[in-house]
Amino acid sequence: MVIGTAGHIDHGKTSLVRALTGIDTDRLREEKRRGITIELGFAHLPLADGTVAGVVDVPGHERFVRAMAAGAGGIDLVVLVIAADEGVMPQTREHLDICRLLGVPRGVVAITKADLLPGLGPEWLPLLEGDVREVTRGTFLEGAPILPVSSSTREGLDRLVEALTALAAEVPERPADGPFFLPVDRAFSLKGFGTVVTGTILSGQVAEGDAAALLPAPPGADALRVRTVQVHGKATPRALAGQRTAVNLPGIEPAAIARGQALVHPGGVPASSILDVEVTLLAAAPKALRHRAKLLLHIGTAQVPAAVALLDRAELRPGDTALAQLRLGAPVAALAGQRFILRGFTVLEGRGKTVGGGRVLAPAAPKRRRGRPEALAQLAVLAGGDADARVGAVLAMGGPAGLDVAAVSGRTTLSPRAVQAALDRLGAKGEALLFDRERRAYVAGPVAADLARRIADAVRAFHREHPLAAGVGREELRGRLPPVTDPRLFQRLLAQAAERGALVVEGEHVREQAHRAAAAGATGGALKEKVAGVLAKGGLTPPWLAELPSAVSATPADVQAVLKLLATEGRVVRVSAELHFDAAAVQGLRERLVAFLRERKAITTQEFKDLVGATRKHVIPLAEYFDREKVTLRVGEKRVLRGEGR
Repeated sequence: MVIGTAGHIDHGKTSLVRALTGIDTDRLREEKRRGITIELGFAHLPLADGTVAGVVDVPGHERFVRAMAAGAGGIDLVVLVIAADEGVMPQTREHLDICRLLGVPRGVVAITKADLLPGLGPEWLPLLEGDVREVTRGTFLEGAPILPVSSSTREGLDRLVEALTALAAEVPERPADGPFFLPVDRAFSLKGFGTVVTGTILSGQVAEGDAAALLPAPPGADALRVRTVQVHGKATPRALAGQRTAVNLPGIEPAAIARGQALVHPGGVPASSILDVEVTLLAAAPKALRHRAKLLLHIGTAQVPAAVALLDRAELRPGDTALAQLRLGAPVAALAGQRFILRGFTVLEGRGKTVGGGRVLAPAAPKRRRGRPEALAQLAVLAGGDADARVGAVLAMGGPAGLDVAAVSGRTTLSPRAVQAALDRLGAKGEALLFDRERRAYVAGPVAADLARRIADAVRAFHREHPLAAGVGREELRGRLPPVTDPRLFQRLLAQAAERGALVVEGEHVREQAHRAAAAGATGGALKEKVAGVLAKGGLTPPWLAELPSAVSATPADVQAVLKLLATEGRVVRVSAELHFDAAAVQGLRERLVAFLRERKAITTQEFKDLVGATRKHVIPLAEYFDREKVTLRVGEKRVLRGEGR
């Protein structure tokens, strides 16, 4: 569990953490010189029930809200700090907005510098408590304990720890069986260990020896492996979701790692340039948010420019929620269900620059257009709680490339076991197709059906364009599908079509069931016999492919089609791309060649030329053909028998 501080600058957040934990979270020289928190600080706090909570201390200055948002993304409960002598201030409101938008569910209000209260008069504390209740009305802190504390006299600290302990008992565990996801908030080098990254694990778990990846990936960080793991400064074999964690990553320099990246297991969570989201505009926003408005996105520990493309309306009014896409200026790592905030470029009166936020419905989303019913329906499914429907929607978004179980888990934040169970149920209903058992890769049922239709249409169109051809080549057929179509999916769909009797697969060619009769019709049959006759007459010196069309008065395409038919029937042998021979002539030559070699043991090129009775332009392709057929083996300038002749 992680506790976070929030509140205006100089209201005593860092002093309170130091008084509670004994740890000074201001580690930078600049922080100590200026007396303000600039960077995130970290500590740990033993609670009354024995739980040890991680503590994140955030900057209060408006200029460092980026760091504050990075720290608030993983907290389970917040201590909203308000100084007794100043009361509610602009960053108090903005930090509260940020915590609310990030989905922090519970917390307490600490009135710091309580030792100053006697000098402020007896009526001051009730007035201050009234202001606090007003600013927290309608938020997760409405009705929360308001506790006066003093870091210098330690007044009220025991009550604060008791309140935090009570709230800690209500914190649900984060999903330790989901995809591993740790937004990086620090990266540094430790003598004797090498590079260390720290952060709060939002999902899943990490163990010593695990393969790891950084997203977005820095150059040269393709194959990382976890050496050691620490929680609260102590080595542990495994760290779970909800824990502040340090991970030792050899093989990469700290300079290659930046706040905003996330540590994940390879092949799960994707890097995203487009996020499907549900977005809410703060009620305090001064005006509506227009379609494609430019804002700053804070998600995890990352900050990137984003355009907000509204999908179900032209503008978002203050206090309303809409379906949208965030189109990002740089890729980020994000989880489905992860909360984010959006900040503008001008300060809202009395509360900073935060204008809204929301939750991610799907990372790595396809670009969508506004008002499309099918897109809105898919987003409504992603926003819902039905696991099967969400898995089906994510699989559909994966398209003809398909997704394996780990990738579906990374895009839904469901555990691999839950994903597999959902895929099994979808598969039983024909809504998902397993096409690669080794990778456990699936494609959505409707996507598979559409590809099957495309394959059938492509074969039918090929027959119309080339009525005399035996069929379309497998690779040519696959080339008529979207380029991202997985090759194994293509083979699976072909096999299914053959099982249904819709298509016939013969070697490297695919045809419709009824096509053989059409190819053997009067026109095709006559041309076929004419080509066969020309090749038979040519014997071992047939016409070249370019000469055949004029020899039989046909088009090059029809001649090519007929040659494929004759080759399939075994009447013609394709010796090279430009030469086809009568099969009987080649067989006769083969028998003479084998007999020659059995008697003489070897044959020279000139002797083979005499055996063929032709010029080099026919002899050399034939010699190479017999090498490929493993009848002969070239040794220096001669050829010897191999295979059947030995």
